[in-house]
Amino acid sequence: MGAHDEHDMGHTVAGWTGTAVAVAGTAVAGVALTAGSAAGLWLGGAVTALAAIASWVLHLAGWGKATGPRPADRRHWRTRDTAARHGHPDCLGCRLAGRPARATAPAPAAAAAPAPVAARAGARD
Repeated sequence: MGAHDEHDMGHTVAGWTGTAVAVAGTAVAGVALTAGSAAGLWLGGAVTALAAIASWVLHLAGWGKATGPRPADRRHWRTRDTAARHGHPDCLGCRLAGRPARATAPAPAAAAAPAPVAARAGARD
C-alpha cells in the first residue's frame, strides 16, 4: 500500500466502490441543486443510497474487511476476505444480513491501575 505499510487504512474493493458511487451521487445532486431540478435531486439521493447498498453487498461477498487491522499480508485492497461468509465479529453489517455472531478474541488482562492522586498525596504527609 505504499505510504500506509504500517497501518491498515481499510482500503477495500467495497470501500472504494461505495466511495466512488457516493461521490457520483452527490455530484448529480449538486448539479441538480444548481439547476433547480427536483428530479435530479431525487436521482442523486437514490445513487447515494445505492452506494451504501453496494458497499454492504460487496462486504458480504468478501470484498470488505472486518473491524480492526488485518494481518500485513492481507492489507492489499484487492485481497478477498474468505472469512466473511461466516460473519465478522462485532460487525453490524453481518448481523443485519443474518450472519451469526462469532466470538471475539479475549480482551487482554487489564494492568493494575495507579493509586489515586489523593491517596498518594496523603502518603507523603
